[in-house]
Amino acid sequence: MNSKLVQPSYSVKKDDIKREWYIIDAEGQTLGRLASKVAKILQGKHKPIYTPHMDTGDFVIIINAEKIKVTGNKANTKVYRKHSGYPGGLKEVSYKALLEKQPEQIIRHSVKGMMPKTILGKQMFKKLKVYAGPNHPHQAQKPKEIDLDKI
Repeated sequence: MNSKLVQPSYSVKKDDIKREWYIIDAEGQTLGRLASKVAKILQGKHKPIYTPHMDTGDFVIIINAEKIKVTGNKANTKVYRKHSGYPGGLKEVSYKALLEKQPEQIIRHSVKGMMPKTILGKQMFKKLKVYAGPNHPHQAQKPKEIDLDKI
């Protein structure tokens, strides 16, 4: 094989990465579909310069987290569990109770489950900002509305 015909693949450099701020309104959105698309944006898979070993993703602001919806009977049966590691340390919270107290946690939990389970995945996850109501403190970043149907 002639080595002159082989083109090296492009690897993005830190200086080439331009981060955008996007705002997504969660009102009326289905939880899992929203979370998968947000995870894609946070990882940078929507960009042509996506590189698996680099954080090429953008910042995402999600508003109206309290108005997210789930399909089927999940609103009544879904349970979030965590364990402290000690005997008897299992704690369970129902979807309804978490929606009333901390609706942001529902979206964070769902998106985190769709991110890579690595140090890079944790770094990417930090670019997610979730707010229960329609207000957010990131007007200075000039976030753009994004249509999730096109991602």
